[in-house]
Amino acid sequence: MRMFRMLFGLTLLMSLPVAATGNNGDLVLNSGSSRVALIELYTSEGCSSCPPADKWLAGLTDDDRLWKDFTPIAFHVDYWDYIGWKDRFAQASFSHRQRRYIDQGGARFVYTPGLFLDGTEWVGWRNNESNYELAADSGVLQLRVSGDELTVRYTPAATMQERLTVHVAVLGMNLESRVRAGENKGRTLRHDFVALGVESVDMQRAAAGFEAKLKMPDIRIEASDRAIVAWVSRAGQEAPLQSVGGYLTRQL
Repeated sequence: MRMFRMLFGLTLLMSLPVAATGNNGDLVLNSGSSRVALIELYTSEGCSSCPPADKWLAGLTDDDRLWKDFTPIAFHVDYWDYIGWKDRFAQASFSHRQRRYIDQGGARFVYTPGLFLDGTEWVGWRNNESNYELAADSGVLQLRVSGDELTVRYTPAATMQERLTVHVAVLGMNLESRVRAGENKGRTLRHDFVALGVESVDMQRAAAGFEAKLKMPDIRIEASDRAIVAWVSRAGQEAPLQSVGGYLTRQL
């Protein structure tokens, strides 16, 4: 559980994550200054060990800390497609991202289901651990959605000289697949927080930190319920510095 902090006045307001609608109807998501952990699941519909992890991740939809303390994302990898079932959500770039974590010391092996908490291999999900907070002050990340136009601003907690990259993913919710071959043959698999498309761009220095403008990521599979997640990292590194997310559309 997040440690309770005694904060007052403007400090309290600045630390709270905010999802708001701008005057022109834009969706504005703010992380607040406390770390919002990025939870990444590397999974595959061709992996018989993955459904329990998929179910665990889907259960986060009912956690009242969602988007406040953590942002979840499921990357479906393609390296199990050859064993009988081609995962329609899988992308080679997601497999490459997991392998880069190995290269950068975030884990020792490539496997599914693989969970990462802020860039480090994490097995706490198996015991329903829920302490996702890793840093008290990670700077404020803001994502503004105006149609297909996205603006991301990041104000670090301290001066940063490094180059930064921002990543934005559109997530599919309430998705279902009937698997007809492979290790999960005959099963109906349900998924949430599935990465349908990811866009990454370098950030530019701005008066209060860093800024980037980009388009909404292209997606190959439609989903009636969608969320959006943004996270910022050092250029060339996968581990996130801060993340923010929220629903784009949601059926209640």
